Amino acid sequence: MKTIAVYCGSGTGNDPIYMNEAMKLGEVLVAHGLDLVYGGATVGCMGAVADAVMESGGKVIGVIPKKLANVEIAHEHLTELHIVETMHERKALMAERADGFIVKYESILHADVIAF
Repeated sequence: MKTIAVYCGSGTGNDPIYMNEAMKLGEVLVAHGLDLVYGGATVGCMGAVADAVMESGGKVIGVIPKKLANVEIAHEHLTELHIVETMHERKALMAERADGFIVKYESILHADVIAF
């Protein structure tokens, strides 16, 4: 296993622990020699995981729909940033690039995230 997809959303949660744990997750991924593929944004828990991976010397692949990239939330400092047309393309590319998946509990409410 080399690359993990993380689905954790663009929100910060209602408690600082969510952002703290997101940063810890990024550090743990790098400590285990794992790369990250995620939704490509700078905001929320997903941005925190990506930043922690980058700061720890890891590789980050972001995948973001053009509509979201155009509102300036695309993370411009990643190893790779793929801008796609649709959410479906985003999820498909993330699944294609990942060897495993981590899904934050609230993301499970969006069943299409894990039903590919």
